[in-house]
Amino acid sequence: MFWDKVSPLYDFFENVYNGKVYTGTGKKVAELIEPSDTVLECACGTGAISIYIARKCRNLVATDFATGMLRQAAKKCRKYANTTFKKADITNIKCREGRFDKVVAGNVIHLLPEPEKALHELERVTKPGGKIIIPTYINMSKGTGKAAVKLITLLGADFKRQFDLDSYKKFLEDKGYTGVEYYVVDGRMPCAIAVITK
Repeated sequence: MFWDKVSPLYDFFENVYNGKVYTGTGKKVAELIEPSDTVLECACGTGAISIYIARKCRNLVATDFATGMLRQAAKKCRKYANTTFKKADITNIKCREGRFDKVVAGNVIHLLPEPEKALHELERVTKPGGKIIIPTYINMSKGTGKAAVKLITLLGADFKRQFDLDSYKKFLEDKGYTGVEYYVVDGRMPCAIAVITK
């Protein structure tokens, strides 16, 4: 699996290529987390966002489909006793409805063949009044983002769609989400953070 193969080098690549956004996204997401929150993070990758959430929340369940990514994330967050790591499928989350105060899914929506299944699951496991936080690279915004996507695609990643800020807003609107708040972390490949209140 591509993501298992790249997991040992992923942080290095991100920090060299897009470090300001890579760390800035985690910091911005953490600003949206309360100390009393129980948080689910799907597609946690190497824990770039997890490490900021773990410092802030009551409990974090961080999941990913790639075992290699989970290993890296668990290493990075080992000093946080409030964090557990599990292998999970974002389109079929094995837990009861309305369990989490906040649900985070970073930089995964553009990789999914059926993103609406994932969005439905994220919504299902979020408490009424809770928030679904979806950071997504808006790599069509700048020329360098397009070049990076080409390179990563050549290495084996499979991007199903690409966004700029307007097309990302339209994508969520077309899926029925209104009143969404957006924050943009700017840099070489910017990241738009969509915040949906259930």
